[in-house]
Amino acid sequence: MGMFKHLTRFTSVACFAAGFFAFGTAPASAAPDPNFHIYIAYGQSNMGGTADAQSADRAENSRFKIFATQKCSGKGRNTLGEVYPAVPSLFNCGNTISIADWFGRTMADSMPDVTIGIIPVAVGGASIKLFDQDQYASYLSTAESWLQNYAKEYASDGNVTKTIIDIAKKAQQVGVIKGFIFHQGETDGGYPDWPKIVKKTRDDILKALDMSSDTVPFVAGELLRSGCCYSDRVSKLPNTMDNTYYASSEGLDGNGVDRYHFGHDAYVTFGKRYAEQMLKAINRAPVVPEPQKPFKGKPFEIPGKIEAEDFDIPGVGSGNDSYKENDSEDHGGSNYREGTGVDIYKKATGYIVGYNQEGEWLEYSVNVKEAGDYTFFAAVASANETSGFQMSLDGKNITDVISVPKNEGEDNYDDYNKVKENVNLTAGEHILRFTVTGSWMDVDYFTFVKGKDATDPEPIGGDNGGDNPPDFIKPALSHATGAENYRVFDMNGNYLGTVRASGMPELRASAKNLVKNGGSYYVKSKNGSATIRVTK
Repeated sequence: MGMFKHLTRFTSVACFAAGFFAFGTAPASAAPDPNFHIYIAYGQSNMGGTADAQSADRAENSRFKIFATQKCSGKGRNTLGEVYPAVPSLFNCGNTISIADWFGRTMADSMPDVTIGIIPVAVGGASIKLFDQDQYASYLSTAESWLQNYAKEYASDGNVTKTIIDIAKKAQQVGVIKGFIFHQGETDGGYPDWPKIVKKTRDDILKALDMSSDTVPFVAGELLRSGCCYSDRVSKLPNTMDNTYYASSEGLDGNGVDRYHFGHDAYVTFGKRYAEQMLKAINRAPVVPEPQKPFKGKPFEIPGKIEAEDFDIPGVGSGNDSYKENDSEDHGGSNYREGTGVDIYKKATGYIVGYNQEGEWLEYSVNVKEAGDYTFFAAVASANETSGFQMSLDGKNITDVISVPKNEGEDNYDDYNKVKENVNLTAGEHILRFTVTGSWMDVDYFTFVKGKDATDPEPIGGDNGGDNPPDFIKPALSHATGAENYRVFDMNGNYLGTVRASGMPELRASAKNLVKNGGSYYVKSKNGSATIRVTK
């Protein structure tokens, strides 16, 4: 955000497309993004998840993605191998959460500089033999039909490991395979070769991807301790597999229905434990979430004034950001709020936030003293015809999209105008958000005044009385010749629009069509300004 002079304001910003993209259409020359970390998640039903998703599980994180391993048209996943938002269910078309859900969310929260991707494949009730490409065919040939059909949801011939490899190869075109998370074993309680086959499934995948276990950690999770099948063999896997770690299931509850599966809260905790082990393996420390904080130490009082540059100090973890900035470069150069990347300029009126691009936003902790009607004012400037913004409170819009008036003169971001809208607020502490809906505008401050259609306490130009006009009103229109553009303001300094006229009579007539009521108005052209009287 910030005012970047001349044509650079319209220069496109290159960024990582954290959304939908098809591998088949990616530019051939595009290199894999080193900040797109991809993890292969495989196993049986506890990896796939059996607990119903809750609202917190369904909240979309822009830096948490999955590679579709099943088509789910109801979730908009229509292309295998394509990247989609990681929302439940990751492994099928249902509404359940798994270990992978909160593994991915925790990894993203702990590494704000990266995007996390998951390649999810899980088959409930399956032996480890299903993931061994030398055994899967014979294993499925004697398996029950429901298990055969389950495996065929990932691969028509039941070769689920080939599906993992095929999608992982596509994933390598756009990111980097960073590790495995694995949960399996309930079906193989008495199978002595289980550790050996687990290692083989991992090694076969790595070989196909031309990767080494030296650089790709493997995290396995213990089985439900209060269930049917717990043993210490998962915790012993690091003794037989290199670069392997385990996530403890100690203290995690079952679902209360069967002897195999974890409950909802256990999946959340377990996913976080997996992430802790993976972060240890890649030498990253887990991050403890922290809420955003008011920049001035306490929330802004409403009614009152809010300086745009004094947005909240960002917190830590998902949902605790206090601003969104489309590019990390600080175009302002003021050193105010240095390190945020928000473009803050020092101008005659103080600090302002500029270079505002569509989709960017700033948040402010506020305390509304009394519920009711307020008049909202904003001091803004733009040389663009389509600039605009919207205000929301706790995620709910309190204004429509507000258009920012276009200034006269090329690249004129120095003349500020006031825009206003009536709003209704509830009492108490809230998060106020300013969202840019139309690019290339600057914003100085916001003001909330009690009451509907209240008078602006700080009109642009100063005094709002007709007998004592603001400083910018310097009568000079008598010297103007020919047709020219005139900006029209009310006596509070609010910009009403622009008219074109030749001489005072035509100016009054044109202004009459612009204003709602008769009275005194300010007009300004390149030759000066004056007060005019309009009758209606």
